[in-house]
Amino acid sequence: MLEKKVKEKLIKKYRVHDTDTGSTSIQIAILTEEIKELTEHLKKHKHDFSSRRGLLKKVGERRKLLRYLQKDNLEQFKDVATKLKLKIAQRLQQEEEEELKKDKGYITPEDEEEREDNEEAKA
Repeated sequence: MLEKKVKEKLIKKYRVHDTDTGSTSIQIAILTEEIKELTEHLKKHKHDFSSRRGLLKKVGERRKLLRYLQKDNLEQFKDVATKLKLKIAQRLQQEEEEELKKDKGYITPEDEEEREDNEEAKA
């Protein structure tokens, strides 16, 4: 459970307007902080299965909110993902860099095929 001061800081940092207390970006930030706390707890208490279940529920809820935000407001999604240092932000940044290189002609068609083969191998 997050402390009240921590939650208030997150609300101030991620709010969209002055009276905003529950927008999608705020909910994602709060869930991310709770996930971090639960992860640390589970590192110490490996057999706490009820907390593990709570962690999985929070991760699922955050994933749903991120998908919604991505569909609804892509710029805000990218902003929140980079501020929170989520893995999806790193992936988006790599894709943007590749697009820039492709547009400028830095990536040859062979490089593009190699990248696609690597992605297929990972899947």
